[in-house]
Amino acid sequence: MAQGEIRRVGVMTGGGDCPGLNAVIRAVTKTAILEHHLEVFGIEDAYLGLIEDRVRPLSLEDVSNILTLGGTILGTTNKANPMKFRTGTDSAGRPIVEDVSDRVVATIRRREIDLLVCIGGDGTMAASQGIAERGVPVIGVPKTIDNDLLCTEVTFGFTTAVQTATEALDRIHTTASSHHRVMLVEVMGRNAGWLALHAGLAGGADIILIPEIPYDIEAVCRACLARRERHKRFTIIAVSEGAAPRSGGQVGVITDDPVEPLRLGGISGQIAHQIAERTGLETRATILGHVQRGGTPCAYDRVLATHFGAEAIRLAVSGQFNRMVAVQKGQLTSVPLAAVAGRQRLVPSDHPLLAVARATGVHFGEG
Repeated sequence: MAQGEIRRVGVMTGGGDCPGLNAVIRAVTKTAILEHHLEVFGIEDAYLGLIEDRVRPLSLEDVSNILTLGGTILGTTNKANPMKFRTGTDSAGRPIVEDVSDRVVATIRRREIDLLVCIGGDGTMAASQGIAERGVPVIGVPKTIDNDLLCTEVTFGFTTAVQTATEALDRIHTTASSHHRVMLVEVMGRNAGWLALHAGLAGGADIILIPEIPYDIEAVCRACLARRERHKRFTIIAVSEGAAPRSGGQVGVITDDPVEPLRLGGISGQIAHQIAERTGLETRATILGHVQRGGTPCAYDRVLATHFGAEAIRLAVSGQFNRMVAVQKGQLTSVPLAAVAGRQRLVPSDHPLLAVARATGVHFGEG
């Protein structure tokens, strides 16, 4: 498609919900209509809306007063990858997975949508890259509280989630000190430890356990006991849901979902039991769960999401398709969608925050 041929823009939100989604929808819609006189269509529940042809026009009125709202007015799902879509079960109860991308493309053609703005994480970007390869122009907007998309230093929603987790750690801190307990706070993040690392540092955690650094439970116990010997009568541990011991094995629920065969969660309870058993210290675990994904976005995420949404339309009208908006070296830019799709940005072993944490006495469960 040549520059200037865009008349209709479709926008969707995919994957898990995240603070700031509505801010992007608002920015995309307002920029497209006010700046470039384009039509905008909202696609309900991510790619499921294109599979089932649930598409509706978005007006300025539709996106009025949604900047501060959590969630997404379009709905979302992380179970609608068109290339791996569950269409039912076989006689043995096993899921039947099919490629239904032809339905997606057919809906786009029928609705005369010239461009898709896909707001999501690595799974959404992977699906969008597949649709782009089928001839549909796509612009990606990076969303995830996990902050784990490749090629961008930050995703919107992350800062709000860090703030939420930090506030929880602050509250746990007071009850831990009152009862002289070891208290674990489990945060999201999947296989990336960014959320646990940032929230743990901000919340004054004594121990931070992240997926990138397999922990030794004996070392964790020694760190708790060493604090007690120094007359520190409580210990705060920030735990990423994807953390795992050196012996291997993440904790979660096995599912029949081909996209998410292991739904992570519960590692903090296991660690709490092990600490109590080995040390005799009174230990409790709190799993924050979806609290981290809900609620109104902080000011930083509202601004970042607005910037991302406006930039997505700017890329589109300038003919720069199949790219994802990104932040690199503190500046807004874009990268090829193919460079991001289906890949995760993990905490590198030489990241400066790890050195800062260690310098201030934080333990990472290493032996």
